Amino acid sequence: MGSLFRSEPMCLAQLFLQSGTAYECLSALGEKGLVQFRDLNQNVSSFQRKFVGEVKRCEELERILVYLVQEISRADIALPEGEASPPAPPLKQVLEMEFEPTYEEFPSLESDSLLDYNMQRLGAKLGFVSGLINQGKVEAFEKMLWRVCKGYTILTYAELDEPLEDPETGEVVKWGVFLVSFWGEQIGQKVKKICDCHHCHVYPYPGTAEERREIQEGLNTRIQDLYTVLHKTEDYLRQVLCKAAESVYGRVIQVKKMKAIYHMLNMCSLDVTNKCLIAEVWCPEAHLHALRQALEEGSRESGATLPSFMNTIPTKETPPTLIRTNKFTEGFQNIVDAYGVGSYREVNPALFSIITFPFLFAVMFGDFGHGFVMFLFALLLVLNENHPRLNQSQEIMRMFFNGRYILLLMGLFSVYTGLVYNDCFSKSVNLFGSGWNVSAMYSASHSPAEQRSLVLWNDSIVRHTRVLQLDPSVPGVFRGPYPFGIDPIWNLATNRLTFLNSFKMKMSVILGIIHMTFGVILGIFNHLHFRKKFNVYLVSIPELLFMLCIFGYLIFMIIYKWLVYSADTSRAAPSILIEFINMFLFPASTTSGLYPGQEHVQRVLLVVVALSVPVLFLGKPLFLLWLHNGRSCFGVSRSGYTLVRKDSEEEVSLLGNQDIEGGGDPMEDGCRELPCKEFNFGEILMTQVIHSIEYCLGCISNTASYLRLWALSLAHAQLSDVLWAMLMRVGLRVDTTYGVLLLLPVIALFAVLTVFILLVMEGLSAFLHAIRLHWVEFQNKFYTGAGTKFVPFSFSLLSSKFGGEDDVA
Repeated sequence: MGSLFRSEPMCLAQLFLQSGTAYECLSALGEKGLVQFRDLNQNVSSFQRKFVGEVKRCEELERILVYLVQEISRADIALPEGEASPPAPPLKQVLEMEFEPTYEEFPSLESDSLLDYNMQRLGAKLGFVSGLINQGKVEAFEKMLWRVCKGYTILTYAELDEPLEDPETGEVVKWGVFLVSFWGEQIGQKVKKICDCHHCHVYPYPGTAEERREIQEGLNTRIQDLYTVLHKTEDYLRQVLCKAAESVYGRVIQVKKMKAIYHMLNMCSLDVTNKCLIAEVWCPEAHLHALRQALEEGSRESGATLPSFMNTIPTKETPPTLIRTNKFTEGFQNIVDAYGVGSYREVNPALFSIITFPFLFAVMFGDFGHGFVMFLFALLLVLNENHPRLNQSQEIMRMFFNGRYILLLMGLFSVYTGLVYNDCFSKSVNLFGSGWNVSAMYSASHSPAEQRSLVLWNDSIVRHTRVLQLDPSVPGVFRGPYPFGIDPIWNLATNRLTFLNSFKMKMSVILGIIHMTFGVILGIFNHLHFRKKFNVYLVSIPELLFMLCIFGYLIFMIIYKWLVYSADTSRAAPSILIEFINMFLFPASTTSGLYPGQEHVQRVLLVVVALSVPVLFLGKPLFLLWLHNGRSCFGVSRSGYTLVRKDSEEEVSLLGNQDIEGGGDPMEDGCRELPCKEFNFGEILMTQVIHSIEYCLGCISNTASYLRLWALSLAHAQLSDVLWAMLMRVGLRVDTTYGVLLLLPVIALFAVLTVFILLVMEGLSAFLHAIRLHWVEFQNKFYTGAGTKFVPFSFSLLSSKFGGEDDVA
C-alpha cells in the first residue's frame, strides 16, 4: 500500500555489457521486466545504428509469419495460443523459414503455335481464332474488328453459364466464348493483335469435327487430372498448415522478443574499443539485486569469460514514476493518469479515489434499485473475469470489463446512498416504520385543553381539505427520527422536493469542503517529503486557515442548527444564508444569531482570514528573497537527483539552503554542481500571486461546483419518477381483465428505458462529473501530474494475438 501512496524510489544505473553477452543479458532483463532503457543514441538516425540489419531481418521474419497466419486463418485452422511464453531464441539459433513450392506449374494454353492455327478450306486461306473475353469488353471488341478488318470477319459469341476466376487479378467475373472467322493471312494477323489488345485468352480451333472431338476428350481428361491434383495439393497444404499452426505461436513470440532485444541494443552506446556496450537504465531501488542476478544469468548462458556488470550513478534528472497496481486498483490509477502521470514521489491521489470516487458518484446516482442492478452487472464481470471471450470482446464491452471493480464499488455505494435517500426506482421503502403518526392529528385522540390550543383534524377537515399538514409540535405526531435515511412518509408529502433540496444542497457543501480540505492536507505531506517545510508554514497553513475560517465555519453553522433546533423551535431558527452574509457585511442592527457570542467569533475568524491572505501572497517570495540575499552562487549539497522541478527559481534558493532544511555533507558539494542562476524575484512574486488569487477565488467557485452533487441527484430522482409515472403507473391502473396482458410489455419497456436512460446515460453523466470533481476541485490542491510513466523493458507487454499484421508486427 505504501507504493500506491507514493511512487517507488528509483535510481539510474549504468550497464556494461560484453558484446558476446549483450543479447542474452537483455533477454534475461526482458523476461523479468526490471528496467527502463534510456536512448543514448538520440542524435543517430535509426538507419545508422549498429543493429539495424538484425531489426530488418526480424521484420522480414514477421512478414513471413503474417503471411503464414493469414493462410492458416483462410484454411479455417484454429490457431492455438499457448499460456506459457517461450523464451527468446539463443543468439546462435537461426530462425529461418523456407517455403519450397510443392506444386507443378501446368503449361499455358496460349502459345504462338496454337494461335497461328489455320486451315485452308475449298482451296482458300480461311482461318479461325477462338477464345474467352471479358463480358464487358465484347462491344468494343466487336466494333474494333468491324472497323479494322472492314467486314472480312465473322464474330460468333456466347456467354458462359458460370463465372470464372481471372488468373491475373483473382476476381470472379463473367466470360464469353467467341469464334472469329477471317479470310486472308493479313486479316488474321490483325485479328490476333486485336485479341491481344483486349487481353483475350485464345485457344486453338481445329478445322474438322474429328479433331475437335479428340481435343474435347483430351481436355476433359486433363480437367479430371487437374481436379485430382488440386484436391491432393489442398490436402497436402492443409497438412502443412496444421503442422505449422502448432508452432506458429512460439515463432511469433520469439520473433517479437528478438526484435525488442535488438531495439534496446540500438539504444546502447559502444565504448572506445567497440567490445563493450554501455546502457543507462532506470531501475527501482528494490530491484537492484534482481538486476545484478539477471546480468549474471545472461553472462552464464552465453558462456562468456568476462561477466557483465552494473553500477549506480548520481543524476539531477527527474526519474520516471512507478506505481504498482493490481487488477483492483488499476482502474482507479488509470483515471488519475488520464489527468497526468504523477510527478516523482508526490502523493498519489488514486489511493484515496478508491473510496471518494465511487462515493461522490453514488451521491449523484443514489438509488437503491439502480445501484443494485449496476452492482449485479459488475459482480457478474468480476466472477467471470477469466473468461477468454470477455478479454477479447469489442471496445465498449472491454471498457466495461476493464472498469469492472470501479462499477462494483459505484453500484455498492449507490445502494448505500439509495438507502440514505430512501429511493428505490423512485419509490420509498418503509423498512423500519415511519416516525410520523397521522392518527395523532385527530382531535378525538387529545384532551379538550389540547383541542383548544392546537390545530387538529376532524372529519370535516379531512373531507374538504386537499392538503393536510402534519404538525410536529402536536404530541404523538412525531415519534422520533427514522433509524436510517429519509423517512418514507416524505414520499407522500407535497413539499418533498423542498425538504430534499435543502438536505442535499447542505450535504453537497459539507462533502465538497471536506474533500477540498483533505486535498490541502495532502499537499502538506508533499512539502514535508520534498523537504520544503517553509511551504507548510507560508502556503499550506494560510490556505487551511482561509478555507476553514470561511467555509469550515459554514459547515459548523449547518451542523449546529441541525443539532440545536428541534421541531418545536424550528420556526425561531435563523437563516444560515442570512447569518453567513451578515458575517461579511457587519450589519448595524444586531440579530439573535445561532448562538451567544456569534458576532465576536465571526470577527475573529475574519481577522484570521485577513491575516492569512497577505501571508499567502507575500510569505513565500519574501522568504526566498531572504535566502537569496545571503549567498551568490549555490551548489547541490546532496548527491543524486533533485526533488524539485528543473529550471525553477525556487530550486535555486532551496539548493543554496540545504543545511537549513535537511542538512548536507560538504564533501558532496564537489560531486554535482549547478551553474549559477539569476534569481528573479519578480517572477517568483508573480507566480505566487497568481497561485494565491486562483486559490482564493477557487475556494468559492469550487465550493459552488460541488453543488452538482445536489443537481444531478435531483435530476436522477426526477427522471426516475417521471419514468415510473408514465409507464408503470399506467400499466398498474388498467383493469384486471386486460391488465396482465398490458403489464408484461410495460414492464419490459420500463426495464429497457431504465437500463439505457437511467443506468447508462445518467450513470455516464454522474461518472464524468465525479471525474471532474477529482481532477479540478480535489487534485489541483496538491497534485502536479507532470511526471513520466515508468515503462519497463518487459516481454509481458508484447501482444500475442493473431488479429492481423499490426498485432504480429
